[in-house]
Amino acid sequence: MSQNKVQSEPIQNPRVTWEGCSVLLDVNNGDRLLFARLSPGATLKIGNKNCSLHPLVGCPFGSLFQVENKKEGPNLCRFVPSTEDNHVQEKGDCPIKKETKDNRAIIDNNKAQSLSGEDIDAMRRHGATGDEIVEALIANSATFEKKTSFSQEKYRLRKQKKYAPRVLLRRPTSFSICEAYFKKYPIRIGFMREDTLSLLLSMANVTANSDVLVVDMVGGILTGSVAERLGGSGYVCNTYLGSTPPPMDIMRMFNLNYETCMRVVRCSLNDLCSVHNGIFEQFDQHEDSSNAESQTSQTTVSETTIPSVSKSCKPPKAGENASEKLLKLWKENGFSSLIIAAPELDAWSLVKDLLPVLSYSAPFAIYHQCLEPLATCMHNMQLGKMAIGLQISEPWLREYQVLPSRTHPCMQMSAFGGYILSGTRIHSNLFSSE
Repeated sequence: MSQNKVQSEPIQNPRVTWEGCSVLLDVNNGDRLLFARLSPGATLKIGNKNCSLHPLVGCPFGSLFQVENKKEGPNLCRFVPSTEDNHVQEKGDCPIKKETKDNRAIIDNNKAQSLSGEDIDAMRRHGATGDEIVEALIANSATFEKKTSFSQEKYRLRKQKKYAPRVLLRRPTSFSICEAYFKKYPIRIGFMREDTLSLLLSMANVTANSDVLVVDMVGGILTGSVAERLGGSGYVCNTYLGSTPPPMDIMRMFNLNYETCMRVVRCSLNDLCSVHNGIFEQFDQHEDSSNAESQTSQTTVSETTIPSVSKSCKPPKAGENASEKLLKLWKENGFSSLIIAAPELDAWSLVKDLLPVLSYSAPFAIYHQCLEPLATCMHNMQLGKMAIGLQISEPWLREYQVLPSRTHPCMQMSAFGGYILSGTRIHSNLFSSE
């Protein structure tokens, strides 16, 4: 009955928002990126006004909203660009006229605008929309017609952001979450850029039905990205040092379903290494006794885990402790890949303990903000003949502004994306004959 109740839960459409899901709000085309959870009392503060996020529930991701002033206060209304603007943007072959005007004669003395703040407040009280206020500002500007077309576009955009701000509803994915945190809180994710994150997943060969071992000390974005790519198949084991696991707050932004959350487990590094080393030493001597113990442990684990899941219909929090059954399975077969993102720890001390837990020919990828720890780790691995195909990569990303006659690299962009050490684990006795 309990399992049927869990399976009979309504499946949420990942393309449409629902009450309780996490969303990424893009205010004014990248001016502000913030996360929010769509609850009945959730609000968004734009300027000095609070707007309810209730109109966003049930809307598809990618929808555009505009703040409109109504009698009950500011409200987020669905905004659809005009068909003429869409046609011009899609066509893209508009002839570019030669500019005969320039801005040299324009003096910015705050006297060009005839509308005062009181007039704008009066328009708002009478129910004027943000677009109407912008058009009124343009009509009452004494220098607007004297400006170049580029300056006119900048002026219109600046006024639109102030009086008619727009909010883009984005779906939280590994790319968008990493982009938002890198722009606002880069230290929480270890200054990991979105292209670096994608390169980590590719070099570690994270595919369906993989058992990925992760050392995530970058807020949980690495664990969530691996779980998102697996899509409910395989397992993600987040290992850690000591007795207290690091926080994984960012992982709550991914909107993972029930099956995917069940595939994310945690295990201490000491427990993982002790299980891996101790059972292999006693396997040949106590094969029969270990098989009997494994059968009893599997039955006890199944008896204790199933009732705990069936008590509530809500999806469990990701990051439950790994069961003994999974630990013995990984002890026998090993993990299929390893990803490390721990800028505060020594890379070599982690690798020499975690590499024996991998299966042979398993790929690994290690991220670090600095080059020296990875170079030391690579040198020690070469001396110990622990891996092949060792290489240190530096991701490179350049963002361009693409506009008519204004295509150039962005003025403010990240010039550094950290380093990645990748390779393939081999048997230490492979080259012993040499």
